[in-house]
Amino acid sequence: MDKFLVRGGAELNGQINISGSKNSSLPILAATLLTDEPCIIGRVPDVSDTNYMIQILQNLGAHVERSSGTVRIEAKEIHHEAPYDLVRRMRASICVMGPLTARLKRAEVSLPGGCVIGDRPVDLHLRGLRELGAEISVEGGNILINAEAGLHGKEINMLGSHGSTVLGTDNLIMAAVLAEGATIIEGAAAEPEVKDLCDFLIKMGAKIEGAGTRRIVIEGVKKLHGAEHTVIPDRIEAGTYLVAGAVAGGTVTINRACAEHLTAVIDALCECGHGIDVNGEKITVTRNPDCNGCEITTATYPGFPTDMQAQMCALFTVTPGISVVTENIFPERFMHIAEMTRMGGKYQKENATVTVTGTPGGLTGAPVMASDLRASAALVLAALCARGETEINRVYHIDRGYEHIDEKLQQLGADIQRVRA
Repeated sequence: MDKFLVRGGAELNGQINISGSKNSSLPILAATLLTDEPCIIGRVPDVSDTNYMIQILQNLGAHVERSSGTVRIEAKEIHHEAPYDLVRRMRASICVMGPLTARLKRAEVSLPGGCVIGDRPVDLHLRGLRELGAEISVEGGNILINAEAGLHGKEINMLGSHGSTVLGTDNLIMAAVLAEGATIIEGAAAEPEVKDLCDFLIKMGAKIEGAGTRRIVIEGVKKLHGAEHTVIPDRIEAGTYLVAGAVAGGTVTINRACAEHLTAVIDALCECGHGIDVNGEKITVTRNPDCNGCEITTATYPGFPTDMQAQMCALFTVTPGISVVTENIFPERFMHIAEMTRMGGKYQKENATVTVTGTPGGLTGAPVMASDLRASAALVLAALCARGETEINRVYHIDRGYEHIDEKLQQLGADIQRVRA
């Protein structure tokens, strides 16, 4: 098991490349199960989550070859059982349910694991498949799906108590592309990662309209074919490095980014007073030492992403004045607050809202422990501007979604080392 040692105070300057989106790669890799022909996926990030997904595909019988960021999958002969030992490691593995059900008319998938960031039930995933005609039961921790009578298109509303579900929308789309007739998804997730999946499926021969909106219409087809696709840039990784520049810059430029996907994050940084310049796929942030706090409220896309909430908390911790953070997607997603309090951060939590009193230059290094993917990124950001050394344990969380984060930060001038715990 590894840990990070970060010595704060080094100013970040320079530029780095943004990797392909983890949250796009996972359902796109799963979607290759929909065809027996080869698929080639480019710019797949080298993170533990994509590695687990590739292992799941191989366990299901697919032949997988990986070279740098390109993955070639041929799922010629596959079976319907996704094993507990792999599925438990990653929540997004549940997105194999849709393609297995569509192609094999049955699936057995263990209830998934992953980060503990509050209650994230799979009921919306199951509801969508049931609406298409699948029979579903849960036995011994496994989800058993039977669709031997076939899947049939229907109008389905996917809104839940906290808005739309990205993976639930993905699962339903992947099931519906091979269903008989038309499926209309109301309350669909509009995130760029959902549109990226749809773009890949369309290349495979699917008939989909409305991707990237709240209403998606799918006309089922008999068969899909192989295709090539390049994954979109990772907007959460991009946002994290923009916040790193605001925390510890200098001037930081990120390449291979899509500003359109980052509007809410860019707007928040600008409201805080930091300089942002967009030039095509390059985005540059220049830290303003006379910055100020602001208020953010997480929401489904295009609102402020919950996956950037922890990183903004780190920024607000060293920003003069008062900032307010309200978490509407996962109300319990504040595990990073306790660890950053150990470093000198000042927070007051009431229900799903945290008030942050900024302490510029007030953080000190301390041993801290990562609790989930984005919380661990926030601890790294806080450590970059803390006095002394911060020891960040359980960085396997951050390796789930950030490709070589220590090397990229070193490239910008950070004093960060990965060592064995």
